[in-house]
Amino acid sequence: MLNTFTSSLRFSTARTLSSSATSSTLRHTSPPVVRNFSFSSKLFNQAQTQTEGEQKIRQILTQKFKPSVLKVQDVSGGCGSFYAIQLSSQAFKGLSTVKAHRMVNQELKDVIKDIHGLQLRTVAEE
Repeated sequence: MLNTFTSSLRFSTARTLSSSATSSTLRHTSPPVVRNFSFSSKLFNQAQTQTEGEQKIRQILTQKFKPSVLKVQDVSGGCGSFYAIQLSSQAFKGLSTVKAHRMVNQELKDVIKDIHGLQLRTVAEE
């Protein structure tokens, strides 16, 4: 009697799975849903402006290195804990990457103590 019950349970589960698989297959054949996308003006404007930390870093590096390229970006989502900096300057000419990074770190020492991380990319101008 137990075998009969177990086999009927397997059969009923198989039928349920089979009908579920069929209905999910049918759902995938329907056309995709298209949704409109729009920018929130508040979020869009925030992406256009620099944070206070970005401005401070930009000011320090511009005064010291007179860069031809300077990109400072808060990559922590706006909380000011992690910055990515790209800097191209004649001040790095003839220096190793490590020495160039040490120069930047020295100039930013007051800023660095308040942040979590810093990603630097320094390039020597020709």
